[in-house]
Amino acid sequence: MTPKTQRPWWLGLLVVAIGLLWFFQGRGLPQLGGYAALGPGFFVTVVGGLLVLFGVILLVQIVRGEKFEPQESEDAQADARTSWPSLLWAAAGAAVPLLTMQPLGFPVTAMASFAMVTRAFGSRRILLDCVIGLILGIVCWLGFSRLGVNLGQAFPPAGW
Repeated sequence: MTPKTQRPWWLGLLVVAIGLLWFFQGRGLPQLGGYAALGPGFFVTVVGGLLVLFGVILLVQIVRGEKFEPQESEDAQADARTSWPSLLWAAAGAAVPLLTMQPLGFPVTAMASFAMVTRAFGSRRILLDCVIGLILGIVCWLGFSRLGVNLGQAFPPAGW
């Protein structure tokens, strides 16, 4: 392959596209208000803007021909193959809240997401991961509830 075909143009463009999506969707949310005087759209908009900025910086680095190789401190193998099962577990862990937040509540959704992502990173202790995820989900739900932030119901409705 020539060096030109090895350049990850698609990655820079993808980061810019995701940033633009976050930026414009965040602009539709309230920017000010709430407990900390900042609305939910503020952080989404800022993250979107930063993603666009970082995507442009990445594209500039690609144009310059910079090589993207792991540093010694990263303990990564540049020629390692993609672990598709791990990638799918992590993607499922990120997507599960879209399907389960309303019917199962925040702590159970957090538990499922946590367990799937730990599985992606190689954990085989599913019960321990579920317990840790559930505890973290309950603590987060209680903490945000005390701040007045509504994360929905804690657990599935009775008789579910």
